[in-house]
Amino acid sequence: MIPIKIGLIGKGNLGTYLLQKINKEHVLPNTKITGILDEREKAKDELPAFVEKYGCQAFHNIDSFLQSNIDLVVECSTIEAVNAYALDVINEKDLMIISIGAFAESSFANQLEKAAHESNHQIYLPSGAIGGLDVLKAAKFAGELKSVSLTTRKPAHSLAEDEMTAEQTLFEGPARDAIKQFPKNANVAIVLSLAGIGVDRTHVRIIADPNVTKNIHHIKANGDFGELEFTIKNNPSPDNPKTSHITGASILAALANINNAVIVGS
Repeated sequence: MIPIKIGLIGKGNLGTYLLQKINKEHVLPNTKITGILDEREKAKDELPAFVEKYGCQAFHNIDSFLQSNIDLVVECSTIEAVNAYALDVINEKDLMIISIGAFAESSFANQLEKAAHESNHQIYLPSGAIGGLDVLKAAKFAGELKSVSLTTRKPAHSLAEDEMTAEQTLFEGPARDAIKQFPKNANVAIVLSLAGIGVDRTHVRIIADPNVTKNIHHIKANGDFGELEFTIKNNPSPDNPKTSHITGASILAALANINNAVIVGS
């Protein structure tokens, strides 16, 4: 098994989860997060605690980060971070992107894919809080994929500041617009679009519901392959209710696939 040295962009809820699971609990053999990048001024005060606790190195500029001995960069920060760093990273290293909403901009996505081909590096996009992506990808090869929709229902307090007594639809429209209005809640819509029929044809509905305690994603699709209807009810992350608890685990599963001799699904 080839050792993997990971460079991390983002030390929030997901970043800390990965540090704990990989560097402390050693859930992925021969894998370690060896560096964290944060160019913000306040990071000079914040990063030393992470370095000491998780046994990694702090970097305060992208050049030194990429010149270190990392094999793969994992971004779990923001769409803005992807826009700022992804092209530089993919020219030097393989890249796993969690803020998949950046791919809603076709010109940027095409530019990044072109750079990956030219540099012979890989871009990995974990499934995050949803499933069924393997079926959608297969459906495109089975003939026409006619429609794909996603209804996301989350506890009201995770989507809106005002108190609600009844469910409220906050958004309905194409995935491209969903990620613009809800950049921290609609990444699943973009990964679903990439697997299926694109950001303009994937229909998204986002509902704030004071009567639910889970993040619920309901996917429907139909085409020449038949019909798909899939619901996943995720527990929210205890540290960030906007993120599903399964999201961090999906990153670990994607990282495990890189090193596995046998890969189940895709």
